[in-house]
Amino acid sequence: MSPPSGSDELPIVRAYYDLILWLMPKIGKFPREHRVTLGQTIQRLLYEILAKLIRAKFSRQRRDILEAVNVELEVLRFQIRLAKDLRCLSLQSYGQASQRLLDVGRQVGGWMRG
Repeated sequence: MSPPSGSDELPIVRAYYDLILWLMPKIGKFPREHRVTLGQTIQRLLYEILAKLIRAKFSRQRRDILEAVNVELEVLRFQIRLAKDLRCLSLQSYGQASQRLLDVGRQVGGWMRG
């Protein structure tokens, strides 16, 4: 559930938070042999990226944090692709996750330039 609209939450944090809310139930439905390994790895990375985005909001060294976020987003893209190739995610879910990650990546890039 997104925060109320007058919140001081950054649009990138809101978009990424919504990605987590959308993706977590899908990870919970991964086949057992992948839920513990790949599923937990993806979950952990989702939470780490969210924490970094929030830290960047309050940091003077924002660029370093956002560069790390960019790398972790790329790792997450490959993990999501692996989940699709292992048939843990449908092609449609993979497409939607990829599009959401692309949007977040663009926002990170804009934040770094701005």
